[in-house]
Amino acid sequence: MPRKLAAGNWKMNGLRSSLVEIQKLAERHSDTSVDVLICPPATLIEACRGLLFDIGGQDCHTAQSGAHTGDISAEMLSDAGATYVLTGHSERRTDHGETNATVAAKSQAAYDAGLTAVICIGETLAEREDGTTLDVIDQQLAQSVPDTATADNTVIAYEPVWAIGTGKVPSSDQIAEVHSHIRARMLDRFADGADMRLLYGGSVKGSNAAEIFSIANVDGALVGGASLKADDFSAIINALEES
Repeated sequence: MPRKLAAGNWKMNGLRSSLVEIQKLAERHSDTSVDVLICPPATLIEACRGLLFDIGGQDCHTAQSGAHTGDISAEMLSDAGATYVLTGHSERRTDHGETNATVAAKSQAAYDAGLTAVICIGETLAEREDGTTLDVIDQQLAQSVPDTATADNTVIAYEPVWAIGTGKVPSSDQIAEVHSHIRARMLDRFADGADMRLLYGGSVKGSNAAEIFSIANVDGALVGGASLKADDFSAIINALEES
């Protein structure tokens, strides 16, 4: 069984004063049986060194260096202390027009820098209502996940776009259907597909985490707003430890 993972995406939130929340988490979960990942804004990655948990970037460029003002490379993230990076988050796909090909290139850049890529996929509400969810997932997996992906360098995060930050959560059956589908595709394509960690993301909180983690092929969560406060994220970590 793959080791479970609780990942927190702080998005564009957090100042140095916010590091106290990670310190609180470290005190409560110093002997945790699951992996914990915090993805703070890039300005805090260096400051997070030595704070017990894995630290990740929220995005990286496809190139290692060059004339790309304002961007950050995977190699730079690694140099600052990151071990993971998110790629293909729906907010990047929507706000910055990132295509599946871009996501694949960023994920490959992450691998080349020694980082683990958390590759995000998920359908919009319109796609869900049109009944094309699994088709969308298939296309994103085929085009966003590089052929060089392994269970060691890749985590897949299923985040239905319509559930991110909305308080809406798919039913257990809907999550189970998609995660089972993703697992089947990973098994078809990769020799170690059974060990690739599949995370669910989208309005995960302490009150619904246990139910979500009881679903087959859910190996953890990618958490947004609830990861900003130690009390909120701790409840999710506890639920994952007990699952």
